[in-house]
Amino acid sequence: MDPVQLIVVMAFDQGDAGELFPVGEPQQFETKERAIRTAKDLASKHAGVIAWSRDAKPDVGEYGPPEVLYTAGEVLELE
Repeated sequence: MDPVQLIVVMAFDQGDAGELFPVGEPQQFETKERAIRTAKDLASKHAGVIAWSRDAKPDVGEYGPPEVLYTAGEVLELE
């Protein structure tokens, strides 16, 4: 199977002790442009937001390195 491109946006908020935690589930998008627009919109509402993409073959568990498309505020590191 050919690789697919995963394009994801994640938002983060801070707890009382300053720890970051994800807000809801990551959102998946069809295009990088749409993901970046959504991330920019979320940036004013959360402590941090990141939009990223990676090539993947989920059926065999192979994932390429993440490419950060947009980031604002504080976010957790990608693995």
